[in-house]
Formats: sequence, structure tokens, C-alpha cells
Amino acid sequence: MRPIGIDLFAGAGGLSLGFEQAGFDVAAAVEIDPVHCAVHKFNFPNAAILPHPIETLSGTDIAKAAGLDGRRVDCVFGGAPCQGFSLIGHRALDDPRNRLVREFVRIVAELDARTFVFENVKGLTVGRHRGFLDEIVEEFAAAGYAVRVPWRVLNAGNYGVPQHRERLILLGAREGETLPDYPEPATNLAGTRRRIANLPDGPTCGDALGDLPDADGFEALTGSDAVPTDAFAEPSPYAAGLRCLTNDSWHCGYARAWDPGELTSSARTAHTDISRRRFRETGPGATEPISRFFKLSEKGVSNTLRAGTDGARGAFTSPRPIHYRYERCVTVREMARLHGFPDWFRFNATKWHGARQIGNAVPPPLARAVAGSVTIALGRAPTPGEGMIELGDPALLAFDLSAAARHFGVAPPPSRRDRKSGARKRKQVDIERERLGELAVHA
Repeated sequence: MRPIGIDLFAGAGGLSLGFEQAGFDVAAAVEIDPVHCAVHKFNFPNAAILPHPIETLSGTDIAKAAGLDGRRVDCVFGGAPCQGFSLIGHRALDDPRNRLVREFVRIVAELDARTFVFENVKGLTVGRHRGFLDEIVEEFAAAGYAVRVPWRVLNAGNYGVPQHRERLILLGAREGETLPDYPEPATNLAGTRRRIANLPDGPTCGDALGDLPDADGFEALTGSDAVPTDAFAEPSPYAAGLRCLTNDSWHCGYARAWDPGELTSSARTAHTDISRRRFRETGPGATEPISRFFKLSEKGVSNTLRAGTDGARGAFTSPRPIHYRYERCVTVREMARLHGFPDWFRFNATKWHGARQIGNAVPPPLARAVAGSVTIALGRAPTPGEGMIELGDPALLAFDLSAAARHFGVAPPPSRRDRKSGARKRKQVDIERERLGELAVHA
């Protein structure tokens, strides 16, 4: 049987996908944001989704929802949000703002998981935050779990993703279990030639985006995020894998029933003529000086794709980079390609939610590499998933916060995005950006 995984703070499911592709069955996912829950449910319809604050759940609750029937949880994985500040004379874990880290440790212990993977920002490893990281290791030890030390920061760009993205990864195991090792960086068959030419060893932005048709060529994408088309160009090996055209595209995951003749997650963004001129005049790999948007290089890799702020902090989207070929920001689908998500994987139809879901996610190829190391430690041989999964109801992708909360029968989390004050603030930002020549489109 395939090992069992539980995803905490799951978001849209970057870790869920990577672990599934490594041979895990993701039995349950915990996520407080109902919009993320809806997208996770669409892509992983066989996983139980728990749309509740983690502090209100017990390990028994999660095991029951997952239908484990006494089966052992092999790995709990996720990235608990935390402030990370260690104040002089105080333990950072005693700060209420960091309670979710303790909740992660609690659930791992209550589920008696054999292993865990804790991911977080690189910033936890530097300066005053180092003390907080030491406290986290101590907290796991008190719960009966050893942590692989020295811990490491992994760059997704070293694991087959055309993006510079560094994340702290903590690997741990219950006392008596084998500690997982960190995965070795992936190599590229063309690596030597690329190094001679001063290019990345792995896939480039051109490899990721070159076969996708220009979203601006489809009028339908002004009011929708999907359109049928046969305008896909010849894909690179990297893109062919994401389009599920290669023998190992599904890895050890389950195949999905999807329509490869549809361009999805590609709603257009309105830019002013002034903005487009500035984008055109910006060199590859440079930052446009007014908008501060990074312009991709066809032969390079993307900068780190970020999520922006959530609803509780004003709901502002971090800038999407400028396409290396077109005078516009990349679409959500193009972000997904740069992140290593396959084309069958869908996101919320609005650009703000979709971009946030990608920016918050662990790139699936990195997650798959980490999960592969966990599988080895568990002494399990990766087993391909059998059969094909039907994706969920497309209506799940169109939910706003209120509709998603109603669907799951929960109260929506606090969000200034839904308040008049937030609307006024967004209008002021839009006016200022338009004055600078950039029309900010949140929808």
C-alpha cells in the first residue's frame, strides 16, 4: 500500500501534489482559507479537506476525516505561518503570533506520524530568527521527534524549476524511525553545455513558457480564465512534462481526466500603453524602474514568485513578472509553469487568488524531491497510482471568499478586502499606479 500523508496549512496543494507524485496517498488537508480549500478539493477530490483553524482540531479529528481506519500516518507535512522573532529574554514560541508552529508539532505528535516535513521561509535561518529555529527543534524533541541537523535551505531552482526560490526544510522522524536525508540537487543532461554558455543547469523561462499561446490573442480571456485552443507550439521537454505528454509526466501520482485542448488560468490583465512601452524598453533580467516589476529572461530563470498579502492584511497582490516576449505581466498559468505545476492543475479563476495560491505554494518538483527522500527513509518503494481521477466541480474555481465559506459551512476569515475601507485603499492604489502608467487589476 502507498504511504499516507497529511497536509497542514495546505493552501492550493503544492506539497500535496509533490507528495502524491512521490508515491504518497494524501488522505487529508487542513486549510483555514475556504477559497484555497475549494481549489484543493477540485484538484484532489479524494482527499478529505478540513476547512477549520488547526487549533480547533485534534489528531483524532483529522484521522477520522481521512478515514484512516487504524492505518499509521507516514508523514505530516506543511508550513506553519510564524513571525519568527526571538526577543531578548523571551522564547519566541511563547509569542501568541507563533502559536501555529506549536499546533503543527501537536498534530504531528497526536497523529503519531512516523515522519514530518516542516517548511518555511529562509529568513528563519538568519539573525535573531536563528534562536526561534532552535526553539522549534527543541519543541519537536520534546514531542518525541528527532530533526535532521544541520537543517538546510533548498532552492527550487536546483530541483527542476525555472525559478530562484529558497525555502527552509526541516526533516524529522519519530524516535526509533529512520531520519530522512535531504535530496540531492537534480541534474540536467544539458548541464555541462549550459554552464559553458553561462546558463542555468535546469529549465529556463523559455523552456517553461515558449509553447503557450499569448493570452492577449483571445478576447474571451477578458471575462474568463479559460479558452479552447489548438495554438500550443512545440513544447520543450520541461513543458511537455507539464502538459502530460511524456511517459513519466504523472510520476507516481494519479492521472487526472482533463482537457489538454484548453488554455486555463489565463485571464488577461489590462495594461496602459505607457506601461507596455516601459515593459518593452526594460531589458531581460532587469527591473522596470517605475512599477518595480522584474522582466524575465528567456534564457534565465524567474525571480521568486510571491503571494502578496492575504485578506487580513489588505489583500494586495505581489507584482507578477513581465513576460520576456510580450509587453505584459505573466498570466496565472505562466506563473504555474514557472512554479512546476502541471497544466491539469487549476487555480481560482481570479488573478488575485490564483497568483496568491501559486506564490504561497511549495513548487511541486521540490516537494516531490523531498517526499522521495522521506519515502526512502520509510523503507517504501514508490508505487505509481492506479486508475484515473476525475477532477472536481469547476464551480469550486469560481468561488469568492463568501461563496467558498458558504460551500464549506464555515465563517469566512477576517478580510479587509471585503470592507469599504479596503475598497477605498485599493482605489487609491489603482489611481496612483495609473498615474505612473500601470493599471492595477485585482480581479
